[in-house]
Amino acid sequence: MSPLTATPSTVEAASAVKSRALRRGLVIPALPLALDSSRRLDERRQKALLRYYSAAGAGGVATAVHTTQFGIRDPKVGLFEPLLALAAEEFDRLDAGRKEPIYRIVGICGDTPQALGEATLGRALRYDAGMVSLAALADRSDDELIEHCRRVAEVMPIFGFYLQSAVGGRALAYEFWKRFCEIENVVGIKIAPFNRYQTLDVVRAVAESGREDIALYTGNDDNIVMDLVTPFRFRVGSDVVERRIVGGLLGHWAVWTRQAVRILAQCHRAMESASPGADELLQLSVEVTDSNAAFFDSANNFAGCIAGLHEVLRRQGLLDDIVLLENENGLSAGQSAAIDRVLAAYPHLSDDAFVAAHRDEWLRD
Repeated sequence: MSPLTATPSTVEAASAVKSRALRRGLVIPALPLALDSSRRLDERRQKALLRYYSAAGAGGVATAVHTTQFGIRDPKVGLFEPLLALAAEEFDRLDAGRKEPIYRIVGICGDTPQALGEATLGRALRYDAGMVSLAALADRSDDELIEHCRRVAEVMPIFGFYLQSAVGGRALAYEFWKRFCEIENVVGIKIAPFNRYQTLDVVRAVAESGREDIALYTGNDDNIVMDLVTPFRFRVGSDVVERRIVGGLLGHWAVWTRQAVRILAQCHRAMESASPGADELLQLSVEVTDSNAAFFDSANNFAGCIAGLHEVLRRQGLLDDIVLLENENGLSAGQSAAIDRVLAAYPHLSDDAFVAAHRDEWLRD
């Protein structure tokens, strides 16, 4: 049913389905930006990426986030609204052929006026939640950060985002996350500090808040599988409360997406089973982290993290070339060889054959 013909009851029902799916746990790729050789939006390849993620079984997509490149917001680039609109139109088309609709997340950046404007646009284009980056507010107090998040949450449901310091994040203590959980319209948190202590701060704050409607998602590229199979247990009063990280919202899952869906399902089955197969999952954790190191260029402090994803998609034929916005880095020295190595080492994690079988279909106008 199109948005123009949907009734309030059908919209509410679809929202409930999406909320349940989010709490169950989804693969949510962070969308790369497809540009042509003139650095214009390549609509055909951008749509092909969205079709790939849907066909691979992803449950959601995050648009206008770090992997998409923050430069889309530059007035000289002017791609923020066109990209959101293109993605929203394609989501509508894809939803018509899916059992469950795609959970749509829009990245929200900047100071409060900018963030409110982006949230307003996201809501108008029927995105389900805004993921709030606090990178632009690095010098603000916790009080100011909480007020910022609260105001954005008045416009649309929000995801918290604990961003690693290597790409502009700031330390956010347990006390911040405890207060963040008091914001009524919080639906999830992406945990991506690449730090086990800080990861525990977030999960403990959610556990102690009593909120069971906040979905926890990993963005810890160095510990994806371990995050998904770890039972986080905390004593709250006289009770032991367990929380789990149920899914991933990851740039890493913008490639090899079909296998990411398999990995998440495997992790879910393991946690539901009395015999979780710990050895196999621990080895899988190492393999996924090793692959991520090549894609995200950990050897060079993540300088080539976006280019690495584009390179994998280029090799698969989904992108024509590595074309980034002017202020973004290309592949680092040695990064192509590192990608060669993990492709050879872990062919069972790649979905090259799946992409090859369907690429021409997805690239059709």
